[in-house]
Amino acid sequence: MSHNWNSHGLPFIPGYSFRDVTKSAFHRPQTLDYKLGYALPHRPTVGIGQDPLLSEQLIQQEISELSSETPDITYGSFDQSVVRDFIPAHVALDKKVLRFHAYFQENILFSPEEELRVRPVVIYYYLEDDSMCIYEPRVENYGIPQGKRIKRQRLPKNERGEHYLWKNLNIGMDLEVYGVKYHITQCDAFTKEFMESEGIVLNDPEQMPVDPYDKRRKNPQPSYAKPSRLDHMHQFLTMDGKVLRFFALWDDADALFGQTLPVTIQYYLVDDTVEIREIHKPNSGRDPFPILMRRQKLPKEIKPASESFPSCVLELSTAEVEEYYSPKDFQVGQTMKLLGRRFLLYDCDGFTKEYYQNNHPDIEMKPSEEPKNTDLLKKRKEVPPYNGFGSLEDSLQNCLFLIPKPPKKNVLKMLENDHKVLRYSARLDSQNPEDEGRRFILSYFLSNDMVSIFESPARNSGIIGGQFLEKTRVPKPASTVEHPEFYSPADFAIGATVEVFSHRFVLTDADHYVLTYLESIASQIPCRTLDSLHQKLREGTANNQPADQNGADVAEPSS
Repeated sequence: MSHNWNSHGLPFIPGYSFRDVTKSAFHRPQTLDYKLGYALPHRPTVGIGQDPLLSEQLIQQEISELSSETPDITYGSFDQSVVRDFIPAHVALDKKVLRFHAYFQENILFSPEEELRVRPVVIYYYLEDDSMCIYEPRVENYGIPQGKRIKRQRLPKNERGEHYLWKNLNIGMDLEVYGVKYHITQCDAFTKEFMESEGIVLNDPEQMPVDPYDKRRKNPQPSYAKPSRLDHMHQFLTMDGKVLRFFALWDDADALFGQTLPVTIQYYLVDDTVEIREIHKPNSGRDPFPILMRRQKLPKEIKPASESFPSCVLELSTAEVEEYYSPKDFQVGQTMKLLGRRFLLYDCDGFTKEYYQNNHPDIEMKPSEEPKNTDLLKKRKEVPPYNGFGSLEDSLQNCLFLIPKPPKKNVLKMLENDHKVLRYSARLDSQNPEDEGRRFILSYFLSNDMVSIFESPARNSGIIGGQFLEKTRVPKPASTVEHPEFYSPADFAIGATVEVFSHRFVLTDADHYVLTYLESIASQIPCRTLDSLHQKLREGTANNQPADQNGADVAEPSS
């Protein structure tokens, strides 16, 4: 058996291991203690392995505490002070922040217009750990980086390692941090209350000095030069973020597989550029790229000398364009052509209406509803004629879908009217004398609106009876492929002629179940059909003709 031997020649098993005095232990001991549920820094006692500087500091602190104590009487002290609840400083001062308003001056070099700038800042002092943070409020379009100037940390006060404390701050003083001098002008109400509660008298608040650069921008010096036709700086400062939005229809029906699509036309007033975006509906199948035309200036008229300019290859510059599109060229209710595409403007948003009322009152902005039945909309697909194969609904699916789907059935109607059949007796209306004595039974199935015809066999007639027409839907003579119409129980009146695929049948009789069912839905059946059934069945009852009440085969009518 092999053993693991250490440097002393002893096996590495319990009882034979010793601490190596030549090695040092650098592990960190426990640094936190808990008192009344609060985590506090650990105060180590003097002993072997402890930090000598920290131990010596604790010894001096304990000596000073013992020397400051006064001996009491054996039976206790006369000062019965109330014991206060223990709350550590980091808990009591959590989220309590002092806020001071200050500014610093930034010298501007090599500029004939300004010498310095006054930049306001906010100084936050966190009482929890005596850390500070300096933040400069952001100003839109200021042109220089702003925001957090100094992240939260303890700011050094001098070269001796001291840091700024709340007792060193006051209104009217200069706070010098990392070579920048911040002058404190005022503070908020919480800071004033806290400082006065600690016995510090605050100075009177000061006014923030005016920045010469901001003052010069608000009150520009009079200029005696002739102004340009367009003041781009004024347009940028006044029109930034203001956009005119029009709702339009893009007419692309002339292209292959083209159609009319809704779009939004956005006119940016800050630089007179135009952008066109498509409006995609959910599950439209179109690519998720709504930008139809990128943001750019649209030329309205080109100089005559530049008409031969290859604009399809190169972009037009200001030298080749005579005039660009402006807000006065966009009017609701008119069709305009942009880069070879036609757009019908039918509406705009509220800001656009207000802009035209204030700046262009002569232009009428009357929104109209989105056109539904115009030439701009998608052309209706033509359905090819019915070829006779399969049912009409089933054949139509080949024209609507690439992969035909079976037509949907009314399952509820099929379940409610299952095994419900209306039976009529009929004769064939034909000019052939051989068809004179042929008798048929016409069955109408309420579950799927189909009709079947059965021929009753007659002895010595020479015609084999049986199924004449299998179950199918029978269209009316005036039915078309676009608007199909099929026979229903309302059309089956006694004495009526039913044309079934070029064969004419005259209804002569019906069973009692037909009358019972049609009376239950009398509001949907014409009075002529019900009267004919009442009259025929009343005559059959008077002549003692048998009739089946449950939809059985009707008897042959008497000749």
